[in-house]
Amino acid sequence: MKFTYSARTKNGELQVGNIEAMNKSAAINILNGHDLYILSIEQKATSGFFHSFSYFFNRVRNQDLMVFTRQFATMLEASIPLSDALKSLYRETRNESLKEAIYEILTDIDSGLSLSQALEKHSEIFSEFYINLIRSAEITGEIETALTFLAGYLEKESILLSKVRNALIYPVFVLVLFVIVSGVLLGVVFPQLEPIFAESKVPLPWISQIFLNLGTFIANWYIAIIISAIILFFILFDYFRSKEGRVVLDEIILSTPVFGRLLRQAYVARFAEATSVLIKGGVPIAQAIEIGAHTIGSAIYRDALYSVSDAVRSGEPLSDALYREESLFPPLVSQMVAVGESTGRLDEMLSKVYDFFSREINSLVDSLVELIQPALILFIGALVGLLFASILLPIYNLVQVF
Repeated sequence: MKFTYSARTKNGELQVGNIEAMNKSAAINILNGHDLYILSIEQKATSGFFHSFSYFFNRVRNQDLMVFTRQFATMLEASIPLSDALKSLYRETRNESLKEAIYEILTDIDSGLSLSQALEKHSEIFSEFYINLIRSAEITGEIETALTFLAGYLEKESILLSKVRNALIYPVFVLVLFVIVSGVLLGVVFPQLEPIFAESKVPLPWISQIFLNLGTFIANWYIAIIISAIILFFILFDYFRSKEGRVVLDEIILSTPVFGRLLRQAYVARFAEATSVLIKGGVPIAQAIEIGAHTIGSAIYRDALYSVSDAVRSGEPLSDALYREESLFPPLVSQMVAVGESTGRLDEMLSKVYDFFSREINSLVDSLVELIQPALILFIGALVGLLFASILLPIYNLVQVF
């Protein structure tokens, strides 16, 4: 979210500007961390869909952030000063949004802010997980180590997301293409055949009558259908952006037979990896769980992990809290976490959980790739067969009459 604020410095100077943060409280904390006395702060209005559409094409992609982090870590490991490293990254970066952010981060650091404080002003690019790990590293003086961790984490994330995305793209593309072709066939071809069948008075099979009626409807009302589809798209887009809509969308996706299982495993793997890295970086367990909840990308898992974090803060073992959420976290997770808690190596056990589910995801994706193509061929072939049968059967009857 973007907020507009007005504040005064320690010297009494008026300062007005914009700030990016997860919520209003986070924005206030950022400004307080800069020793500013806040006079007013309001969320900046955005243009809804068009703002999101513009942001989609100008956003910093995971690949861009991964390359930036890896190069940043390498420069710091080579004992290049922080400002010089950022200047070099500014010259080399091609993504305009990231380039602008690097310039502002460099300016803030030169004015006396820490790296985590400078990054916090760009929470639309750098996640809470990213910022908190840097903040913990600043205390220990091992920023380059934290950046190396982050670069490795982002690389794993990129590979994991790519596998899931590749498994989903092919069937979705084929089904959408089939719907478009079927719509054209029903709306253009079928209405031209109906007068021929009507004049010959040939009895039509029920399947032919259904498709002819559907084709006539599409031909007569295609403009209304297109407009209604566009309106419905905007309504659903805005709804699924809301808090309630995100939960409903997650429930729908997670309830699907095969892809739901794939995404559950991906969410568990992301949580385990993020929490493991944060704990290694010295972040308290409860806080690491909350930060990990933001990295998953699921409203249902985020709410469940908030409950887990509250239970851990009240003194309950993490394994017991996760066991209560066994519908989202398989029993294996709580069992391995229990072993980590008893041996004092929780971060290592969580890393092993990530490795296990990563292998499961790879195996499931490979199986899906092999099964999707024949399954789609059978499904679409059956529908195409019905379409052609609805045309050929009346033509066959017409030939017999003559």
